[in-house]
Amino acid sequence: MPIVHAAAMVLAAFFAGVVNSIAGGGTLLTFPVLIWLGLDPKVANATSTVALWPGLFGGMFGYRREMNDSSLILMRLGATSVIGGGLGAWLLIITPSLTFARLVPFLILFATILFMLQAPMTRWLRMPSPTTGSQTSWWTIAIIVQFFSAMYGGYFGAGNGIWMLAAMGLLGLKDIHRANGIKNFLGICINSVAVVAFSITHLVSWPRALLMAVAALLGGYFGARTAQKVGQTLIRRAIVAIGFVIAIVMLGRMR
Repeated sequence: MPIVHAAAMVLAAFFAGVVNSIAGGGTLLTFPVLIWLGLDPKVANATSTVALWPGLFGGMFGYRREMNDSSLILMRLGATSVIGGGLGAWLLIITPSLTFARLVPFLILFATILFMLQAPMTRWLRMPSPTTGSQTSWWTIAIIVQFFSAMYGGYFGAGNGIWMLAAMGLLGLKDIHRANGIKNFLGICINSVAVVAFSITHLVSWPRALLMAVAALLGGYFGARTAQKVGQTLIRRAIVAIGFVIAIVMLGRMR
């Protein structure tokens, strides 16, 4: 493996781990790099999923103190995430590579728009907790939102962190750092099923995935520990710009 390629993957995975621990959208960094290296789009997507999976553990560990008293949310939305993530991974596996390649620009564009919505979603996350009388309906809506988020996450994944924050917003979580910790746990649930499914169906480029996984793990922990100290505006704007550029370039190649 050329050193330049290895360096590009390590850098992309590290910063993807940072971004995923803070909000989500790290796939917008790793997936294009793997496409640039010449991987089939489905293999690139599966390899990116496997590579970023350990970074979610680093992010969750970094937010472990903020996740106290979250067992009910973890249990209910975690089970939903496993089911939805498995369905999404299955849909990717049965999607022909040519079809998925044609969908990629639109998936990236959709993920970039979701990433842009993180700021208003954060404000929404500070809504008051639901009243006792509406708890059941709020839980139902939150589980439905999380199910479709997990299904999208198992299929492609970039930007689904925003939908997970939406589900928690419906439950009235006011602490963004607690929400991010829970989001990382739910991401682990989603991607664990996807990792197993992609491994069994031989969609993963393991040398690349393992190299990037180490960088993503370090990036996830670093991002979680520095999220409260470092301004995120510049990073977020850069990722949005990258997402739009990649989507436009890939749309142009389809013509």
